[in-house]
Amino acid sequence: MSELKRFREEKDKFFLHDHHSPLDDEQRGDFSGLRYFAENPDLRIQVEIERFPEGNQIPIQTNTGDVQNYDRFGRFHFEVDGEGVELTVFQNEHGFFLPFADSLAGQETYGAGRYLEPELLSDGRLLIDFNLAYNPYCAYNAKWSCPITPAENRLKVPIRAGEKVFELH
Repeated sequence: MSELKRFREEKDKFFLHDHHSPLDDEQRGDFSGLRYFAENPDLRIQVEIERFPEGNQIPIQTNTGDVQNYDRFGRFHFEVDGEGVELTVFQNEHGFFLPFADSLAGQETYGAGRYLEPELLSDGRLLIDFNLAYNPYCAYNAKWSCPITPAENRLKVPIRAGEKVFELH
């Protein structure tokens, strides 16, 4: 079993059984697992970061109207199906944060976007694995407050990796 498959199975168990799950009791009764794109090795990338100046803070609105402050850490460029795109990585006291929405948002992926936590590599690059892209908890339950993907991270290309839009089935 691949590491990604194991990770996904553990996440399904967490959603179904853990009291910290974003699903309510009724949703758990109908839950048979999250839906994902097939693993895409081309969307597991190591990227150079163009760092922003220190203190480049941005307020990011949440779905509940609150505001969370993040530092704009840096930008990276990559290709999806031959098309060049760029995303901004943010940072706060919890680490790196990469919210993004792709061209499938509102159809195959969650409309407000998905999240990643990039990993800092020893050489200063970041590991970005879109296969680990996940929906924020507000995608499952409106009681959660989640940052809304900023305009600079809304892509016009599809990212066919990671979690798909949540549907009970």
